[in-house]
Amino acid sequence: MSEVLESYALGSWFTPADGGEPLADANTGETVARVSQNGPDVSAMVDYARSVGGPAIRALTFHQRANLLKSLAQHLTGYKDEFYALSHRTGATRRDSAVDIDGGFGTLFGFSSKGRRELPNSTVILDGPLERLSRGGTFVGQHVYTSRPGVAVQINAFNFPVWGMLEKLAPAFLAGLPSIVKPAAQTAYLTEAVVRRTIESGILPEGSLQLLVAGHRGLLDDLGPQDIVGFTGSAATGALLRGHPNVVGGGTQLNVEADSLNCSVLGPDVTAEDPEFDLYIKQVVTEMTVKAGQKCTAIRRVIVPEAMADTVVEALRARLDKVVVGAADHPDTRMGALVSLAQRDEVRKAVETLRTSCALVYGDPDRVEVVGADAESGAFLSPILLRAEPGAREPHEVEAFGPVSTVITYGAVAEAVELAARGRGSLVGSLVTHDPDVAREVVLGVAPWHGRILVLDRDDAGESTGHGSPLPALVHGGPGRAGGGEELGGVRGVKHHMQRTAIQGSPDMLTAVTGHWTTGSRRTTGDVHPFRKNLAELRIGDTIESAERAVTRADIDHFAEFTGDTFYAHTDEEAAAANPLFGGIVAHGYLVVSLAAGLFVDPAPGPVLANFGVDHLRFLTPVKEDAVIKVTLTAKQITPRTNAEYGEVRWDAVVTDQDGEAVATYDVLTLVAKGDEEA
Repeated sequence: MSEVLESYALGSWFTPADGGEPLADANTGETVARVSQNGPDVSAMVDYARSVGGPAIRALTFHQRANLLKSLAQHLTGYKDEFYALSHRTGATRRDSAVDIDGGFGTLFGFSSKGRRELPNSTVILDGPLERLSRGGTFVGQHVYTSRPGVAVQINAFNFPVWGMLEKLAPAFLAGLPSIVKPAAQTAYLTEAVVRRTIESGILPEGSLQLLVAGHRGLLDDLGPQDIVGFTGSAATGALLRGHPNVVGGGTQLNVEADSLNCSVLGPDVTAEDPEFDLYIKQVVTEMTVKAGQKCTAIRRVIVPEAMADTVVEALRARLDKVVVGAADHPDTRMGALVSLAQRDEVRKAVETLRTSCALVYGDPDRVEVVGADAESGAFLSPILLRAEPGAREPHEVEAFGPVSTVITYGAVAEAVELAARGRGSLVGSLVTHDPDVAREVVLGVAPWHGRILVLDRDDAGESTGHGSPLPALVHGGPGRAGGGEELGGVRGVKHHMQRTAIQGSPDMLTAVTGHWTTGSRRTTGDVHPFRKNLAELRIGDTIESAERAVTRADIDHFAEFTGDTFYAHTDEEAAAANPLFGGIVAHGYLVVSLAAGLFVDPAPGPVLANFGVDHLRFLTPVKEDAVIKVTLTAKQITPRTNAEYGEVRWDAVVTDQDGEAVATYDVLTLVAKGDEEA
């Protein structure tokens, strides 16, 4: 890594002409690298992303993009030791580094898996069922998600230089958007190292990732209505970005994750002898000390029953006494340094403000013993525990972004809910209780103010990922003070970067546009059974119209006896006749589906390898004895699997009776071998 950090723009590395300003090792104060405010042409970076990166990504299907994310995660994992060594210089211990680095790689893996399992192997996502807009069915509607011809700009905070970048990159890339990454200066050397290894790998298409290691002035000036800005940082900076003309009137989408006074509530049912008490104490101390409390999800407000306050404080003191503060790479260190001396000064100022209405019950903001380093040269700070006076305002308004938490007491459960809400919007809250009634009252009360809520007790503790860990599958963000944004959330995070559009037209036109067979579209029947066709031969709309089959009373009786399903509607004539829905003996719904399979299945060995599911099964009309059924089966969606010799075919199945009325509808899912063209 060069002494002056470089940006990656327009397909090459850019070195600033000036020497920049030093970035200090959080442990020693030594210079790690230098960062300049003079960067490459931002306007050209935006244009390059749109004209080079965007088209290259959008030429790939969702599955192809997902596989590239997996390859990238695997590649970067090979450089973990290099990244860990740099992470230590930010003040992060090995445990802290795992949260950032391994957490970032895990997010890539997570979105790769989501993309391959939940998205089609195409470039369009259907949203919801077909909307029938006319009596005859010739005019229909379908909501779809399509990729934007824009760019995703991410402006990140200092505390997660790896995860903070990758958790934004993964969903944007899956959605078809190239990214421009603007890391916070304090830890930009770690972000630069990860980007450098990414670019060297050649895994991502050129232009899909650019890095701006400089000030973000002018970064939003060339953005428009197809572009998205993802910001993580202070509420003050978030407000400045919200006021940018392109956000206010130009249609640029802004997603903000800002300050968050997260809380953890101890349920009134928990005593010092309960396992939940130890879980609560351990969780609070963990969230105070991981990343030295420099987490947007850390617990700032410790909300406990008034009768338990002294017990909680003493237990927290005892556990905090075991926390060894020191150099990030020292084997005895449990909590490392803050990211910089300036950040330590900011936390000390916030603590002083909090102390206007809170008593200091653990730690010393001005003094701490450390191992493996000098306490003053490094940005070290003692864990700080405060206890709020009744009615204190500051704990609900001031965030000390470090190892600082405040104990706040409540009487009734309703007061705990009110105290949690006084944070005016948080990323995450947690509740430790073993009482389901308490859980329901608290969760439903605080949910409008939180993006995520963890309910922790003895039953889920063994597998819980904890209060402060955002997960790729769950949304990350929060209302109000927390910024009002939303990230991650699995496929939700992908769709957030895309445009949802309602398409209206004939069924044939919607099939052509979406690549997904639409009810009412033309069907293609021929001499070859569709089950005899491999993926290279099969086409959307290929159909089999089966022969007819009578459903006899003997069939119904045999099915009831064979399966043990002797529900009265199938076996008791008098009771079935009195049922207003049936008016007599009717066939089992699953009997109808089984008979339908017998009508459309081709029994000989062939390209169809397996039936792996049925989706959206609905029984629409009762089938009485001696009814005559047939089935129409149509190839609805064809999804080749990457790195496999087969793919998935979704079939539209409609079972009708002798009057032509649909009695059952569902999707049949099969695995079908690829042909030579698809292998």
